[in-house]
Amino acid sequence: MTIPMQVLVIGGTGTLGRQIAKTAIDAGHQVRCMVRTPRKASFLQEWGCEMVQGDLLEPESLKYALEGIDAVIDSATSRPDDPKSVYETDWDGKLNLYRACDQLGVKRVVFMSLFAAEQNRNVPLMDIKYCTESLLADSSLDYTILQGVAFMQGLVSQYAIPVLESQNVWVSATPADIAYMNTQDVAKFAVAALVRSETIRKSFPVVGPKAWKAQEVVGLCEKICGKSKPSKILEVSPFLIGTGKALVSFFEESLNVLDRLAFSEVTGGGATLNAPMQETYEAFGLDPSETSTLEEYLREYYSMILKRMRELDVDVDKEEKKRVPF
Repeated sequence: MTIPMQVLVIGGTGTLGRQIAKTAIDAGHQVRCMVRTPRKASFLQEWGCEMVQGDLLEPESLKYALEGIDAVIDSATSRPDDPKSVYETDWDGKLNLYRACDQLGVKRVVFMSLFAAEQNRNVPLMDIKYCTESLLADSSLDYTILQGVAFMQGLVSQYAIPVLESQNVWVSATPADIAYMNTQDVAKFAVAALVRSETIRKSFPVVGPKAWKAQEVVGLCEKICGKSKPSKILEVSPFLIGTGKALVSFFEESLNVLDRLAFSEVTGGGATLNAPMQETYEAFGLDPSETSTLEEYLREYYSMILKRMRELDVDVDKEEKKRVPF
């Protein structure tokens, strides 16, 4: 039986953070979400979350957000449209958060990091994740670090929609094999960590059941949505990506875009982003057979979107009949 905890979720409006908040509520915990703009997070309140306004770069707001909290799940990271550099948002913000946790006696923290951060410190976001892991390792906090790879949700705009609409599909000339994971499954690990003493002061890879090549993902999309004609795949060379980084570096307001482009060195580096998961599942007490496969995720997505498209066709047909009754 899970003992209810007072949990503060940082980054609750993000793709992963909202799944963490929902999973924690379903597990019986009392969830508080710290957000910068509460009006944009009304759905969290509808789910049963307590809302507090705050900012990682405003230490005073952290003290209020952490009041009465038993544990923190930190899934926050800067957004692509954030005008600040990831070094300011992610690093300075994390320093403020974990200093406040230490000062206020909130010892239990779960940090969402990135797989292979130590090997890719030339990439700003990876460097920050690695430094944050080191910060936690040197602290007195009871941390659990989850090292994720990439979310299945990101494949919708990258592959699923272009394939469905017969658009060009852009991939790196040397794409990495990536073990994508559904954010709902990642959230299960984050919430399970709260009550698993086996995970305290340890780091774990959290990756999907299989590493996929870009061409394999495109082929899977074509098969599921019934495309008989192969998609046109266009490869982007590392040179063009490097040129893009050089161009945006001239504009100070595009610093975050530059940081994000640098991440292409990881996903387009030809490596395999995957790891054994047996020890992770055992430590968190989760069943690997309950983790979504990419096939299951894409089938559910296409089933939903194709159904909606059929409904729209019916609606349009009805409107046409109204205008042309004969």
